[in-house]
Amino acid sequence: MTDQAVESDDVTAVGKSSGPAPRSSRKPRPRTQANRQFLGRRRELAELRSDIERAGLDTLSGRKAPRARVLLIAGRPGTGRTALAGELLREVAERYPDGALRVRLSGADGTPVPTERVARELLDALELPAPPGESADDLTERLREGLALRRVVLFLDDAQDAEQVDQLLPDTPDCLVVAVAEGPLTGIPDVRPCTLGGLDTKSALELLTRHTGSVRITCDPRSAESLVELCGAEPAALELAGGWLAVRPKESVADLAKQLHAQDGEGTALARVFRHSYATLPGPAARILRYLSLAPDGYVDPHTASALAGCSVSAAQTTLDDFVTLGLVRAVPSELPQYEVPGCLVPLLRGLTETQDRPGEVQLARARMLERTVRLLTSCRAVTEPDGSPARKKLAGLPSALRFADPAAAAEWLRVRQPALLAAARLAVADGELDTLARRLMSALARALVAHRGTEAAAPELYGIHRMVLDVAERRDLPREKAAALLNLADVDAQTGRTRDALARYRAALDAGREARDPYATGRAMESVGGAHQELGDWQRAADWYGRALAQRLARGERADAARLHGRIAAVHTYAGRYGEALRSWRSAVAGYRKQGDVPAQARALSELARVQEYAGRPEESLRTCQEAVEWARQAKDVRLQAALQLRLADTLERLGDPAAAKLHRGAAERMLGEELTPEVKPSKEAANAYEIRSASSED
Repeated sequence: MTDQAVESDDVTAVGKSSGPAPRSSRKPRPRTQANRQFLGRRRELAELRSDIERAGLDTLSGRKAPRARVLLIAGRPGTGRTALAGELLREVAERYPDGALRVRLSGADGTPVPTERVARELLDALELPAPPGESADDLTERLREGLALRRVVLFLDDAQDAEQVDQLLPDTPDCLVVAVAEGPLTGIPDVRPCTLGGLDTKSALELLTRHTGSVRITCDPRSAESLVELCGAEPAALELAGGWLAVRPKESVADLAKQLHAQDGEGTALARVFRHSYATLPGPAARILRYLSLAPDGYVDPHTASALAGCSVSAAQTTLDDFVTLGLVRAVPSELPQYEVPGCLVPLLRGLTETQDRPGEVQLARARMLERTVRLLTSCRAVTEPDGSPARKKLAGLPSALRFADPAAAAEWLRVRQPALLAAARLAVADGELDTLARRLMSALARALVAHRGTEAAAPELYGIHRMVLDVAERRDLPREKAAALLNLADVDAQTGRTRDALARYRAALDAGREARDPYATGRAMESVGGAHQELGDWQRAADWYGRALAQRLARGERADAARLHGRIAAVHTYAGRYGEALRSWRSAVAGYRKQGDVPAQARALSELARVQEYAGRPEESLRTCQEAVEWARQAKDVRLQAALQLRLADTLERLGDPAAAKLHRGAAERMLGEELTPEVKPSKEAANAYEIRSASSED
């Protein structure tokens, strides 16, 4: 959107959508091309463009500029600062062929957005890796490395201080940074702010004309100019005044100017116009408007408004459409009805809520909103389940407004609503009074993300959710949930190479699991501690922790898990060169799998046993064990394992002085897979994950 008045405050870089649209939904009124035309600010635009070419301090001293040029647009919310920045980006777009990146540095409530989250959003926009759980410093370093190879404009909206901007500055003069803030960014050198006030009178009158039509303005130009003056010529205030006149065609501009003039002089021009517009709303609409200050991250859809106000979805959407005309909210372009609360109005709405609504009513509105969100997320996940499943049967009992037509529609809703959903979870956790709903919301959100995107693709979001779960568990003293959150976080740390961090969390999870008397958490934590020590090359500690986990599995009669742990212990002994202990552990694993009737696992354990026998200098025993493993692999119909064993047999026979037999086995392996194989044939990734058996390292 490029309208000077409509973009009177900050907009986020990521669009957000609404939930399933009600059947009787009305689309927001479309904007015309004329309404998208930028108004005024020609002098400011010229100054900003010239500032791009202005020689900086480094250039004057003969040094090449080490960082990107920073342009600052300063002004109060509602002065059109974001719109001016957007217009500047459009005018200089040809100079920066790699495009523009837009991100907001403050939330709807004015709190700074963590640098980690901002950097991750920018890396996602650049399609660069952003490993889950990585620190803010590492992410910003990745961002600077990515921007060093590009020529982009970085638009940082609603910056709170210079530190926020400084952490994101590209280390290349080929990029441009446009920052929007309320005041100067002291601490960043060579930055001259472009300070905004009101619009010029001509542009302000044109903005009013867009809402009222030309007749009321030309018939009484003095009153129109007086109204502009009462609005401080600020785009946001003019937008509200124009919207009020647009829905009252019989009211003259003079009538509105007289009513505004009659108000006391308290507050800004925007606050006075807003109070006048709010005072003329019907009671139910005024209540909906007040509660929009509770919308996560300033974005609202009919479901959110319906839940907050306790009205029907269709009534909420009708009211929101009316608010668009009045300039109280903005319609966000989307296939689904969705709206944005202007950031400049959020403090005013919050003030009304604090003075006109009881705390209990506000808390109940938050609870209704979270409950509705949970139900939508449950529906979003359930639609991915097979027909006839319990989840689909439960889904059929939900109201039609809460159901999705198909998995594709649910996935699209989740994609566009994801930032608002994560914001809702953060708000619920920060509230501290709705922890039960917060836990349900985070669980439903995690399940929906996994169902539609998969664990690996959704890992960054899941990592943040697990951290919030941990916060609630620690605050409420819930050791079982604390253990689960720590295990999940540690798993991601381990997968992304932060093994020592993972080890610390696994040990903390073990303590929490013991406190909760949760055998699953304690067993998994002990095994994971052993895995972390194994990854760090500490074979003795790894074997010790695997042994503790094995003792617990045996005590609980969990024979399949015990056999798997025998294999892990054997692998550690193999790495350490303790082949005798490794052979004993592999034989125990083979016996355990045989008792369980797990033929594929037994074949693989025999394969590893043969490998260790070969390492231990027992080629004849290795040959016999490998032949037995081939038979079990044939019964398991594992062609890839059979081929690997045939190659191992060929290698062993060559060392035993029988090249003819070795050639036969190698030919059999090639025929099995229909292609010529190299000597290193590894199990498939799926099989390796299933049995958790590692082959020996090259050092062995």
